[in-house]
Amino acid sequence: MGFILSKSMNENMKRQQEFMLMNARLQLERQLTMQNEMRERQMAMQVAWSREFLKYFGTFFGIVTIALTTGAIKGKKPVFLFPIVPLGFVLTYQYDLGYGTLLQRMKGEAENILDAEKERLQLPGGMITFESLEKARREQSKLFIGK
Repeated sequence: MGFILSKSMNENMKRQQEFMLMNARLQLERQLTMQNEMRERQMAMQVAWSREFLKYFGTFFGIVTIALTTGAIKGKKPVFLFPIVPLGFVLTYQYDLGYGTLLQRMKGEAENILDAEKERLQLPGGMITFESLEKARREQSKLFIGK
């Protein structure tokens, strides 16, 4: 009688463990999907911001370029054309970010860093552990209790 009961309990426990494992896996998959969705939305907002900024900056760049060129021709001072160069770099960067391949190049470089330069990504003092968090929590609670 005891053997049959313990066998049934073991089967139930095994099924319960499988169910919990499946549930944990499903929850993790949902969290990963949600985090990826949030990352994609943030990246889309950054690209949209860049495109919107490009519209305003492009207009500014066009007006400044016309004004500086006119001033350089009328005043016969080519030094007025100098600000066009750095402003052109900013315009080119924003265009590349909004419509070009900058994001793909950045992704490729990030993958290269993850593969070849992993040591650059290490946290100062190493990975945070439960023990280090507990130690900090205890020290912080001593400060609050001591006041």
